[in-house]
Order: sequence, then C-alpha cells, then structure tokens
Amino acid sequence: MQFVKLKSRGAAVSFLQELLGKLGYQVPSSGYFGDETDVAVKDFQARNNLVVDGQVGLKTWTLLFDKTRPADTFGDIFLSEQDLVDFGKKYQVELAAVKAVNEVESSGKGFLIDGRPKILFEGHIFWRELKSRGIRPEDFSNPSNESVLYKSFSKKHYQGGTKEYDRLEQAASISPNPKFREAALASASWGSYQVMGFHALPLGYPSVQQFVDEMHTHERNHLEVFGRYILKNGCLEHLQTKNWANFARCYNGPAYAQNKYDEKMAKAYLKFLND
Repeated sequence: MQFVKLKSRGAAVSFLQELLGKLGYQVPSSGYFGDETDVAVKDFQARNNLVVDGQVGLKTWTLLFDKTRPADTFGDIFLSEQDLVDFGKKYQVELAAVKAVNEVESSGKGFLIDGRPKILFEGHIFWRELKSRGIRPEDFSNPSNESVLYKSFSKKHYQGGTKEYDRLEQAASISPNPKFREAALASASWGSYQVMGFHALPLGYPSVQQFVDEMHTHERNHLEVFGRYILKNGCLEHLQTKNWANFARCYNGPAYAQNKYDEKMAKAYLKFLND
C-alpha cells in the first residue's frame, strides 16, 4: 500500500479515510490528507503504541487492516515465539540465529498488509521455466511483456509489495496455456524466507500450486519450507555453526557479499542474542 502523509492526495488517502471512519474517526472522504485526517492518524498511532508521526507506512497500514478486517477474513497467520523455539530444537539451531535469518530475509514478516504472502517475481527465471516446459520464450518476448519476461537477470523491473502480484498475473496471463501460470508461480520467491517456487517439487511438495497454497496459509508454512530448503541444500550446518558467510553463500548465492547478507545476519544475531 502507498505511503501517505499530510497533504497527500489520491485513492490511497480515500481508502485510509474509509478505514479510519470504520474505527469511529470523523474524517472527510475527500481523498485529501488534511489536518483532520492527520489528527485521526496520530490518535490511532498513539492508541496502538506506534511512533506518532502522522505518516502512514507499512506498520500503520498493517494495524489499520488488522483493526478493521472482519474476524473471518484471515486469522492468525504470523509466527509465534514458540514456533521459532520448536524450529530451533528440531534443527538444532540457536534461536537467535533463526530470528536473524528471518529478519534479514523478510524484515520479520512474511505477509503483505492485504494478507497475501510476500513475493518477488523474477522475469529471467520465468524465461527459464517456460523453456523447461517446452515453450519458446522468444516467441512471447515483445515490448508489452518486457517487464515480466527477459533472458538475463535485472532488478529494473522490480516494483515490490502488491505490485509484484500484478507482474505475476501479467506473466501468467500471457497465454491461456496452463503451463504459463505454473511457470509464473515457479518464478516468484515466496514468504518469509523468499524460497523460489521452482524448488517446490525438489522439496517434497506434490506441485507448485500446492506449495503456493501453503505459502498463503501461515508463516509457520514459510518456516517449514525454509527448514526443508536448508536441510536439502547443505546450508543447515553453516547456520548451526553461525558461519554467516558460508550460510549466506549457500542460501543467497554468490552475490551475497555484494548485498552484505552475511554482515546483516551477523549483526541481527548479536542483537537477538542480547535481547
């Protein structure tokens, strides 16, 4: 959801005002973030132990959704401390190490504010996945598809958040052939630990679709696939010994140093160790 603050305008502000209205705040439905909306947002933040700055970002949007959604929309989908404790015991990994990876890979949260799991769609993987299904991606490579189908890795088409689902749907809809949807699902990384969909079958899931369905269910399912992945791919021993460079190389690939994954995990580990 779009970041908004005092003097913002547009559909996101109108939606914000609608949510505030559901909570009993008397704000205009103008689509303009004026003083009345600012006062309401700050009051909501104060009542929910947030930083009171009047700025509506991820945390404020998340709590607004949580406070206004129907009870049966989607239930408790987040990991508990006990889930992480149980995981650590099962895989013989220190709790602070599990938390460190969780924080670095997903900022500690595996779902978007609309209840769908976090994803990142990779157009170069989509190219590869189509080829593996006997489809020539070159036949569908044109300007209208250039943001979702390309031969080599590129970050320039990333949009983040819910817009990654728009990219996923665009890719899946290029052709009515069901192989396109399967390939698209396999070409996104999913959930708290951002495991690619093409790992579904090697990790023991009967299909890519079932893997995706489980990613929609609970962060506990994200933790489960993370465990399967590090066990199958030889990363577990590095996490057990807290060799962050080797773990990051195994889990994030050879570009881990460029993104400082090892340094970030080491820092997060020390923070959780001292909590």
